[in-house]
Amino acid sequence: MATASVGDVQPQRMRFEAPLPLRSGARIRDYELVYETYGQLNADKSNAVLVCHALNASHHVAGTYAGQEKSEGWWDNLVGPGKPLDTDHFFVIGINNLGSCFGSTGPMHTNPDTGRIYGADFPVVTVHDWVDAQARVLDALGITQLAAVLGGSLGGMQALDWSLRYPDRMRHCIAIATAPSLSAQNIAFNEVARRAIVTDPDFHGGFFYEHGAIPKRGLRVARMIGHITYLSDDVMEQKFGRELRAAELGYSTQDIEFQIESYLRHQGDKFSEYFDANTYLLITRALDYFDPAREHGGDLSRTFASSRCKYLLASFTTDWRFSPARSREIVKALVDNRRDVSYAEIDAPHGHDAFLLEDPRYHGVLRAYFERIAKEFR
Repeated sequence: MATASVGDVQPQRMRFEAPLPLRSGARIRDYELVYETYGQLNADKSNAVLVCHALNASHHVAGTYAGQEKSEGWWDNLVGPGKPLDTDHFFVIGINNLGSCFGSTGPMHTNPDTGRIYGADFPVVTVHDWVDAQARVLDALGITQLAAVLGGSLGGMQALDWSLRYPDRMRHCIAIATAPSLSAQNIAFNEVARRAIVTDPDFHGGFFYEHGAIPKRGLRVARMIGHITYLSDDVMEQKFGRELRAAELGYSTQDIEFQIESYLRHQGDKFSEYFDANTYLLITRALDYFDPAREHGGDLSRTFASSRCKYLLASFTTDWRFSPARSREIVKALVDNRRDVSYAEIDAPHGHDAFLLEDPRYHGVLRAYFERIAKEFR
């Protein structure tokens, strides 16, 4: 099957004056959400698929921006004409979450209540809050029921939460490389990354915008820590091993000696140029807080008793951050409730990042599932 890009795309904005109640008890008003759409909405609006983004991604799921090099959407290999999520059949929506630094209202925007930049005063947001905000966008678009909600990693958590908070507004939930909650180890990684940021002298308690500063050192370290967890040991060994940067050891405790060090520093440098420090704190905390079973005494089976849609879950064997065992927990809870669930555990060497890559087995699973969904409205 021939595949193509959706081509050049344009972000759109939607403003909401009505306050959005947040899980914390706070509210946010007069906020904007940025989104993109691909494909055409059919006459009865039954072919819409919402794609939820992960930590450092955005609404820009597919396509390119005119005049910008290397501007492909973060899931461009998956979404487009003839691709597994085929825009010849589906109307795909990507929404940038509240608190992000890619256009939707976040810490770097003005607080309408004070007239000052939010900074550290931006309210803490959760996965539940993002799902409620996304539902408002769909309301404005006149979409009452989604064909599917799709997401990987933190996006997968949002997809799962959609199936619990709005069980009648979706027919399929597709959750990739995700978990029903973070393990203690994952929370620990997030906390170390946050401490790297908040202890950076340029952080200024989260009000660094007023000082004309950017806590780049903290962001670099945070990204390096995160990036290590996204890759498998096998991939790191294959790519870098113990290869030196120079011909001989330099016998230095501070200079770069190994190629893996050079790679991590490069990733950290890039990240510090485009990502917002307060946004990083907000999003990692939203990851920490996600635990829908908490309201059901920790019983995941009881948690999914209210779900109504069909499910596809997929995991990757070398993903040690969100291991297959965590996906199997969700599958068991769904089976306990006699829900229609499909599960694919894919033997891939890439670690957590596998959900972003073009593995033929992984894409084959998604293509087959979306073809099944498409038959519902053809």
